[in-house]
Amino acid sequence: MQTWLVTGGAGFIGANFVLAARRARLARIVNLDLLTYAGHLENLDGLKGDPDHVFVHGDIGDEMVVAQLLAEHHPQALVNFAAESHVDRSILGPQAFIQTNVVGTHTLLAAARIYWQGLDTGAQAAFRFLHVSTDEVYGTLGPRDPAFTEEHQYQPNSPYAASKAAADHLVRAYHHTYGLPTLTTNCSNNYGPYQHPEKLIPLMIQNARAGKPLPVYGDGQQVRDWLYVEDHCSAIRTVLAKGKPGETYNIGGNAERPNLTIVDTLCRLLDARFPAQAPHARLITHVADRPGHDRRYAINAAKIKRELGWEPAMTFEQGIERTVQWYLDNDKWSQAVSNPQHQEWLNRNYQQQGRSA
Repeated sequence: MQTWLVTGGAGFIGANFVLAARRARLARIVNLDLLTYAGHLENLDGLKGDPDHVFVHGDIGDEMVVAQLLAEHHPQALVNFAAESHVDRSILGPQAFIQTNVVGTHTLLAAARIYWQGLDTGAQAAFRFLHVSTDEVYGTLGPRDPAFTEEHQYQPNSPYAASKAAADHLVRAYHHTYGLPTLTTNCSNNYGPYQHPEKLIPLMIQNARAGKPLPVYGDGQQVRDWLYVEDHCSAIRTVLAKGKPGETYNIGGNAERPNLTIVDTLCRLLDARFPAQAPHARLITHVADRPGHDRRYAINAAKIKRELGWEPAMTFEQGIERTVQWYLDNDKWSQAVSNPQHQEWLNRNYQQQGRSA
């Protein structure tokens, strides 16, 4: 069995990736996570007692910790999910995004390069450094602009997007300069189980159940391509197995929707489950738009389908049904990760836009 060093594996996408990999017995997982506000051991409860899941509480920016894990566990791949990833938080405090997404990614690259150079020829050829990024590095699109391809110019517009763009460039540079066998994936908006409740879909579900306002930025017509997290994880596994070193692969869900449509859909699903509280749409509250809010993202995922044979298995309608039901079935999880500091941050963020969450 292979060993994979997964960073950020207690966060939303990382935990889903780790859980799926262990269910399928694809690899032994060494899971490095700092357990910041978005990383929770509750996400990994299903792996308690699994001897092939090794959790390490630590920082990707700690060179000694990363080097020690590489030397001790001899992984065949390093998969980097670790990131500060919330645009709103990057607007209020960009420094943490530079530290984790730029400096932290470089620390991983530098340690991986030293480790990789010490491997024998066969192990060097097999090793992969897979960096998980975002479509936000490409900037914003007009209503009729073609979707982002892998050749689209980088035009990040938020501190978060800029920090991820910088990390992407470092990954590219380490391949072209040093030969490190890197892979980069740029994905669209994820949704599904274990997503932190400050993000759009879980926030709307949680607030609607509590009868609280559903804050929608501006006119709510900002368009995103939505990707069910399990599909994203399957795409990453495909890139890890079949991707060509040095290449970038866009991953999308073929599901462009305005934010207001997403909220309306959630309200309708909750109306069907809780008719006594209907209509939940009465809770929708438009707040002032956030600074520099990108209007539209759209992913052209033709390359990964053409070259690697991957496409999403889940339609948006199927995925959002599953997602709503998961959050309703896992209220204890939502309460466990929604601590007072989380609510304080939500109130501070949305009060700046004119209404509390």
